[in-house]
Amino acid sequence: MSAIPAHPRRSLPPIPSFHSLFTSSSLVHAFDFSRNLWMSQQQTAAKPSLQGVRIKARKGAVKAHAKHEPSIFRDQIYKHLETVQPGDFDGYTNKLVQAGVTLELLKYADALFEIILVGGLLQPGGSFLEDGAPVSPFTIINAQEPVDVVEMKKYIDVLNKLIRRYKYLQKSLETTALPTVLQYINRWPEAQRAKIATAAGLLLSQGLASASCLSSLSKDHLVKNDVSISVITVIFRSYLIDQSMDHLAASLRKGGIKDLTAFFPPNKRDDKALDEHFRAAGLGQVADWWTKRQFASLKEDVLKTIKEMLANDESHAQIVASIKSRQEEQALPESELIQCIWQALISSIEWSARQDQNEALALREIAGFTDVLEPFSSGAKTEVALINVVQVYCYEDTRIIKAFPQILKVLYNKDCISDQAIIYWHQKGSKAQGRQHFLNATQPLVKFLQEQESDDEDDE
Repeated sequence: MSAIPAHPRRSLPPIPSFHSLFTSSSLVHAFDFSRNLWMSQQQTAAKPSLQGVRIKARKGAVKAHAKHEPSIFRDQIYKHLETVQPGDFDGYTNKLVQAGVTLELLKYADALFEIILVGGLLQPGGSFLEDGAPVSPFTIINAQEPVDVVEMKKYIDVLNKLIRRYKYLQKSLETTALPTVLQYINRWPEAQRAKIATAAGLLLSQGLASASCLSSLSKDHLVKNDVSISVITVIFRSYLIDQSMDHLAASLRKGGIKDLTAFFPPNKRDDKALDEHFRAAGLGQVADWWTKRQFASLKEDVLKTIKEMLANDESHAQIVASIKSRQEEQALPESELIQCIWQALISSIEWSARQDQNEALALREIAGFTDVLEPFSSGAKTEVALINVVQVYCYEDTRIIKAFPQILKVLYNKDCISDQAIIYWHQKGSKAQGRQHFLNATQPLVKFLQEQESDDEDDE
């Protein structure tokens, strides 16, 4: 059997490498073609848009445009107001309200109030913007001279209605526009200054602005020539036409206006100058309020001092010396001082938990501090004031209400009050608090003093 011949082995072609595949010319040409086709499609496709995204303008262009925007706003406001007949305040109101529909009143609120208050746009420093524009058809500057408050109220009524329609305008008026105008008020003639001040007083009294705007008037360039205090005086006078002094005082307190002397020149910043100025201006209620306010502050200081000295166990002689020293620096009226001393001394008593012991405790303690009261009980008015403060205290603190006649006897025996003071108090000088009870309780004491006085006259 013959052997089967072996099949000859066929050799396979070599496998091309990965690198050689991408270096062949045909594949390179195909890759380039695909890439070029994709790039051309991307270039011809519409670019996506970003909804709601603003393209930021260059800062220089924004500033250049913004510089002229208030002027454009002013011209547009003028177009609304020019169609109204002079004196038609309802017409001005309607036009300003209508302007708020198409114009950005919030953005240009300061410009709007400058136009209404002083008749045009102001530059930094308080001068008018000089671009040839006329005075506003509607402005407080156009009000008649001398100032007529009845007419000025019509101007303020327009502002009131406008602010009620666009409430957001009020903040700009009281925080920016009005303080700015008051800061530069020295730039206007006296007649126009009076118009602005009268308008400001009416705005404050009607609650359209806060009294905090008055702080602009405390600047040095305004106080040195009496400009500030003259403007403040007009503002207060117009405010008090419709509101009380208590209302004005509350407004000043809320606005942070604490010291009225800050509106006077430095050489006149004292209580006497303030009192004389407002009384001469016919505003005695302002002078009275300021005096009472200052007395309240002084009384608080005296009370605090006496309580601290008592707590530190300082002698009564030292307390008396301290009070006299304070009186030399800044004096309280004697009738106010004696009441203040009594309140400080009586508040130092530590009352007993047993009611039946408090009357005796009160008499003992009061007798112990009469040496502090006696040096300041000079004169019938002061003595009656002391009796009245004791009366009110006993009325409010019922623990010692029955001890009132005995307290008067102690004070009388220690020369703190006289028989004439007790008799006068009983006849017509008592306070309303518990009056009938105290008059009945002291009737025997008064009768005794009257008889004693009569006996003394007979002996003479």
